[in-house]
Amino acid sequence: MIQVLSSAWALLLGMGLLMVGNGMQGTLLGIRGAIEDFSTFEMSIVMSAYFVGFLGGSRLAPGMIRRVGHVRVFAALASLISAVMILYPTFPNIIVWSFGRVLIGFCFSAVYVVAESWLNNAADNSNRGQALSLYMIVQTLGIVIAQALLLTADPSGFVLFVIPSVLVSVAITPILLSITPTPAFDTTKPMSLKELVNFSPLGSVGMAIVGGIFAAQFGMSSVYGAEAGLSVAQISIFVSSFFVGAIILQYPIGWLSDRIDRRQLVIAVCFVGVMASMLGFFLGADFNLLLVSAFILGGMLNPLYSLLIAHTNDFLEHEDMAAASSGLIFINGLGAVMGPVVVGWMMGTDMGPPAFYLYTAVLFGVLMAYAIYRATQRAALPADETGSYVPIYPTATATAVEYAQEIAIEADQESDESV
Repeated sequence: MIQVLSSAWALLLGMGLLMVGNGMQGTLLGIRGAIEDFSTFEMSIVMSAYFVGFLGGSRLAPGMIRRVGHVRVFAALASLISAVMILYPTFPNIIVWSFGRVLIGFCFSAVYVVAESWLNNAADNSNRGQALSLYMIVQTLGIVIAQALLLTADPSGFVLFVIPSVLVSVAITPILLSITPTPAFDTTKPMSLKELVNFSPLGSVGMAIVGGIFAAQFGMSSVYGAEAGLSVAQISIFVSSFFVGAIILQYPIGWLSDRIDRRQLVIAVCFVGVMASMLGFFLGADFNLLLVSAFILGGMLNPLYSLLIAHTNDFLEHEDMAAASSGLIFINGLGAVMGPVVVGWMMGTDMGPPAFYLYTAVLFGVLMAYAIYRATQRAALPADETGSYVPIYPTATATAVEYAQEIAIEADQESDESV
């Protein structure tokens, strides 16, 4: 752990600051949208736009990096992120905000690709798992810290938009001044979606559904809070609860994943997700119960992402795992683009804000039903024949997923050698 921190502290610090900025602007727009009297559906378009940009960035970033290099891509896009954050309060217009969110999503996706390839280059076989875990924890903690910073100023003013802009600008400095080796960047030819679905129908369908749930959680939870009449402090705590649950429950579920049939665990996780959603739907007026439901939902959703990747890898040869990563991310991204739009439309009906939880309950329920069906179509693999579970969050790009798959392969090879 000390070795990882000594070699990658600047990268982790910079990414932490970037995630504080990203977490602030996402939640702040949901609150500010209510102040500007934007409708729930209009805000869902704004939130969905981020994932349109993110999906595009994950496809185009490798080519940009090969043409001009890691340093230029990272510096240019981080600067653009900083500029866009100032434009939000200057032009409170749905079209401007939507276009800005596309740019922000595109830039963050490309910045993540750069950072993740740098992290991979800074680690070695002995500490890759620790490095990736630290990276994911830093990302999630950054989002949690961002929620606390929302309490430092009035959301109707400019200050809360200036803070993330400054943090993103500052984040560039430690990374560019301390990381001198530029890693080699090669991309793997992606596997076709048809091949991927044939290898793992549950993994493919599940990634689309998880994308839809995560986008609603990441993009629309603050909109839900504003529409439900929560104060800024309550919205901050509410949004944080999703990510605190993600950190705390990731590892217990991962431990179980390596010991039981992963499809059974997917079913159990989805069942808990349905129950937590119903708790929020029926009893969300009680703020304490609302926090419990958010904590459990975040704690189920994020490990489910890693669980589906591990399940998919169980049916792939080692040499095919990297090729599958781009397909998994693309499928997840398609679900993420649609998620905010659907939940925003539902919240705009007579159901109102509770529709947010009805949406998550339906998606968890659909995935649970499909996992039950798939369990009848293919025999379970023995636990000692499955690959290793590596924690990774839905904010990761294909680069991080490939990185996680490398770690899983190395762990499996070490296990085979020790037998």
